Amino acid sequence: MTTTTVTEAPAPEVRYSSELVAQFRGDGYWRDESLTQWVKHWADRKPDAVVVTDGDASLSWAELRDQSARFAKALKGLGVVAGDRVQVQLPNWAEFTVVYAGIARIGAVLVPTMPIYRSDEVRYVFQHSAAKVSVVPTTYKGFDHAGMVGALRDEVETLTGIVTVRGRAEGALCFEDVITGPVPSDDELGPVPSADAPHAIMYTSGTESRPKGCTHTFNTMSFTMYGLGQDILGYGPDSVVFMPSPVTHATGLAMGVASPIVAGSAIHLMPAWEAKDGLRRIQEFGCTHTMTATPFVRMALDALTPEDDLSKLEVWASAGAPIPASLLTEFQSALSTTVLLPVYGSSEGLLATACRLDDPADKVLTSDGRPNPGVVMELRAEDGSVVRAGQAGEGEICFGGPGLMLGYWNDPDKTRAAIDEQGLLSTGDVGRFDEDGFMRVTGRIKDIIIRGGTNISAREVEDNLLAHDRVAAVAVVPVPDERLGEIGCAFVVPKGEPPTLEELCTFLRDDRKIAIQKLPEMLRIVDSLPMTATGKVQKFVLKTQLATS
Repeated sequence: MTTTTVTEAPAPEVRYSSELVAQFRGDGYWRDESLTQWVKHWADRKPDAVVVTDGDASLSWAELRDQSARFAKALKGLGVVAGDRVQVQLPNWAEFTVVYAGIARIGAVLVPTMPIYRSDEVRYVFQHSAAKVSVVPTTYKGFDHAGMVGALRDEVETLTGIVTVRGRAEGALCFEDVITGPVPSDDELGPVPSADAPHAIMYTSGTESRPKGCTHTFNTMSFTMYGLGQDILGYGPDSVVFMPSPVTHATGLAMGVASPIVAGSAIHLMPAWEAKDGLRRIQEFGCTHTMTATPFVRMALDALTPEDDLSKLEVWASAGAPIPASLLTEFQSALSTTVLLPVYGSSEGLLATACRLDDPADKVLTSDGRPNPGVVMELRAEDGSVVRAGQAGEGEICFGGPGLMLGYWNDPDKTRAAIDEQGLLSTGDVGRFDEDGFMRVTGRIKDIIIRGGTNISAREVEDNLLAHDRVAAVAVVPVPDERLGEIGCAFVVPKGEPPTLEELCTFLRDDRKIAIQKLPEMLRIVDSLPMTATGKVQKFVLKTQLATS
């Protein structure tokens, strides 16, 4: 059993001066609201209207309000109090909205975890966040989530409760049992939490082999909910938001669940993306808005037929990777009634730049938008100088503002390394400004692979591959892929008989128990890896070899 020392993340008054906090509030970027008040607001005004569907289940606003209150009471019965972490590893099911709203009601902290993650990743999240309760599907896509978490409970001393959704499991509370019965009163549930309290910890993977927990308050998240969801994309009470991106990821949580709830929009969740079925769902449920990773756009266009009617879809926002100009042009030709808008951000800061509906067409084609009002952004050259708008050259993208996380959970050293004294986050991405202040992401410093809009740490995959008894050395590099954006290629120096790609993937999946999407999809067997004089692998040499082979 592992003991975790929790140092948490800084409070707003530690991250920012009192003057800046007052400015955030005065400018309307921090509104001091709560998810709970919006659930109640819309439940009072349109109780019978459907708020969420997933193709199998649906909920009205009144059902969301009442079931989330009952779930909140069940969490209190498991000993959860304000500030405790609740890990949630659910697919895009309607029940997620109930779980999320229930956690928020009592001031616990949501720790969303991708359903594809397995024992290795989930154990780390449990231990690092010191999660008290885990909410999982009993099984999903043939995998025994309840069994996995049950086996991990003995290893994590803080984990005292398990809740299963859509099924029962030994030693776990059944979600369906606790969302019925009398609705608890506000006195039973206690006060609604402050908008400055930790609200969600979003784990993201960058250059390190282990992910970092981006700690957001409702105030930091609501900056994006309003700035992107309502001001740019136009979410409103008559909108239907289609969300195929995982709700346990930053995009899905902020733009697929939280922002629609605040705006009073209906939500259609798609449990697993498949392009043809996604197009069908957009039509069937009358979806008006969506936001996905860029590869989803490519897949949707490839699946589109003349019979598909997406005329109700007004805006499709795309993030995770720049949209190629050719893809934008093709999209505009195929879906003339839908606007495709580029968005740039991160789990640490959510919204940074975006194109707007009234931006010139050439800017939408050639940029990732301008910094949203409230966002402070600088491009910093290697020598530390600032690259200005219209100035030749590129620089590392650094940004901050009211949407920036308070810090990395339980990691003050990495927080200090990532956020400078000006409150700007060093993203590791490289970009350039044009003369009008529109920014284009041109590359990245970080050693990651962006597969389907999800960041995969190359080092994490390398560390796991090195545990194979026939791998002496390894380097994993990204390879451009038309469908997914990028995939991973492993350059392996063998130890004895060279392993096959199938053998390595079986080892990673079954022995190391890492997520399937992290598995390399190409393999190159080499005698040695190109090194610098200081012993660092020259990955640019490997990328060049791939490009010319």
